[in-house]
Amino acid sequence: MTAVGPLATAQELLREFPVVDGHNDLPWALREQVRYDLDARDIATDQSAHLHTDLARLRAGGVGAQYWSVYVRSDLPDAVPATLEQIDCVRQLLARYPQTLAPALTAADMEAARSQGRIASLMGAEGGHSIANSLATLRALYALGVRYMTLTHNDNVDWADSATDEPGVGGLSAFGRAVVREMNREGMLVDLSHVAATTMRDALDASEAPVIFSHSSSRAVCDHPRNIPDDVLERLPSNGGMAMVTFVPKFVLQAAVDWTAAADENMREHGFHHLATTPEAMKVHRAFEERNPRPVATVSTVADHLDHMREVAGVDHIGIGGDYDGTAFTPDGLSDVSGYPNLIAELLDRGWSKPDLAKLTWQNAVRVLGAAEDVARGLQATRAPSNATIESLDG
Repeated sequence: MTAVGPLATAQELLREFPVVDGHNDLPWALREQVRYDLDARDIATDQSAHLHTDLARLRAGGVGAQYWSVYVRSDLPDAVPATLEQIDCVRQLLARYPQTLAPALTAADMEAARSQGRIASLMGAEGGHSIANSLATLRALYALGVRYMTLTHNDNVDWADSATDEPGVGGLSAFGRAVVREMNREGMLVDLSHVAATTMRDALDASEAPVIFSHSSSRAVCDHPRNIPDDVLERLPSNGGMAMVTFVPKFVLQAAVDWTAAADENMREHGFHHLATTPEAMKVHRAFEERNPRPVATVSTVADHLDHMREVAGVDHIGIGGDYDGTAFTPDGLSDVSGYPNLIAELLDRGWSKPDLAKLTWQNAVRVLGAAEDVARGLQATRAPSNATIESLDG
């Protein structure tokens, strides 16, 4: 009798409990590369030369639900219409590939898609600049299908501090707390990736519903401000939320932090935004890497974060958010969306049980969204929509 190896066991587990991935930037990549020309980037065909994501590789990776990021850069002058374009891109993808991608707005929709063998497709807005200081715009995004909002991206917003900007309001302002409360009332998950630790703590104080980190790792394992301090991870059980580990090497491997700072400066010197992934920008990246070989993260690097996050927060409060098509580099063994089985196999080798892995991949994320829906129903029965303004609350 032939023994079944961990990779085959991982693939079998993912057939029953597929991955809910918290963050994929395919819509932004489509904007940057082909201005949403889906014929030019038909993800029903092999796109490995251009993208981390296509339908065949999502299937190979055991992905059962995907939060598609409707991210726009925080320095765009018209963030709201640009966000609407991103939402429209996701809608076009859903209309184009209905046999594979299933629109999903609720936890029940996620389970229905799983039973149909389709990939539940949800949306997350990455950065509070996408609402332009307007609670009505926040509600409009929810009505269009957005089910989480990351409170900041790399830059502060007027009401919340980012992890990678200078402190502005010291966490959340009064209006920022109102944003969190309105998200709770709508049923939109409060996403604390990218925010300063002060903002994380303020949001946990303010939120009446579970929060998420859609793509963040452990600061104790890799000391980068984008990662989650242990005192915040320790609060997730009482909040009911979850932290979804990211794969981005510069957030998971300490040696990559310094290298990335130099690479980002090189991009700026060549006239590119440091997050640009256009073909021209990638040529600059590759030339820098030839001169300065980058430290390489691996599947084991990511597993180290998950081991620590499970120890601190508990297995009921962790998940996966790869950040594919939003990063120039990926770990060995996790080069694109087909790689999730390699991570599950690594965790099996480390002694993770199948029930714990089912929580990591599927059950925790479905539970958290369902809990946010439950909170919203209760709040809507007792609280009207807020028409507060930033001027009235923050002066």
